[in-house]
Formats: sequence, structure tokens, C-alpha cells
Amino acid sequence: MPDRIVINTGPLLALIAATGNLEILQAYQQVIVPSEVDQEILADPTKDFGKHAFLAASWLTRLKGPTAIPPHLASTLDPGEASVIATALAQGINTVAIDETVGRRIARLHGLLVTGSIGVLIRHRPTDTMPLSQAISRMRQQGIWISNRLIEELRRLGHLESGHDQP
Repeated sequence: MPDRIVINTGPLLALIAATGNLEILQAYQQVIVPSEVDQEILADPTKDFGKHAFLAASWLTRLKGPTAIPPHLASTLDPGEASVIATALAQGINTVAIDETVGRRIARLHGLLVTGSIGVLIRHRPTDTMPLSQAISRMRQQGIWISNRLIEELRRLGHLESGHDQP
């Protein structure tokens, strides 16, 4: 079972969009959600589609109270990304799940291992239950942005078929 992970809003919502729930994250020993991420999901009406599945995942470790975010993170990132990185560093957790490019780059600069929603799907999705192309299509239907460059890279790496398997 993989280690602990601190997760941001984007991957949580993308995984809910892709699979309908967050069960795929149970492959991790512990999934930590900073309070800032919790608030982003629960307070934003544009994220309503994911609230039920998020709340149903009672096994998530949802932190209470604000995260102590260093000024350099607070001035560079949104509160969710900044709290994910700060939480991982404070708790000695080496892996974070962030989908946004700038957040991923800054996490790596802090020595953290980075994955995202697609990485979680590739590593932990039972391949016989849902093709990756179907998961990506479901994400896009919920308004989750996935670049065409990433789709082409997934095809190049053999995670998506070149022809009829179109997300």
C-alpha cells in the first residue's frame, strides 16, 4: 500500500468526476485534506457535483483549523495548493496530489513527489472496470480541463489507444 498523501481540490473533484466517488484513493495508507481544501469544496457552489462523494468518504483525514502557510507559498499559490504543500512539509509526507502546473512545480522545488488525478487513475484504477479514456471523458463532461498535450502524451506512453479510444 502506498504511503500517505496530501491532496488538493482539483484532484479530488477530478477523481469524483471520473469515477463517481473517491474509493480509488483508498489505495493510500492515509489521504490528508487540509482545511483550506475542505472549505474550497464545501463552500463553492461550482463544486456542488462533488460534495456528496467528498462527504461520503469518511475515511479521509480532513484537517481542522487553518494551515500555517509560509508567506512565499501564500503569495504564489491559491490557499488550497499552498496548504497542501505546507501540510506535507510540516508532517513529513513526501507525496502530494496537485493538478495545476504552478503548484506542481513549486511542490517539486520543495522536494516533494507530485502526482495528480490522472496519475492516481493510472496507478490505482482497476483496469477491468473503466478504461482511462472513459474516466477522462467523464472528467471533461464535468468541466475538468485536461490538455490535448496530456492526452497525446498518454497515448504515446500507451495508456490510451491512438485510434478509436477517444476521451
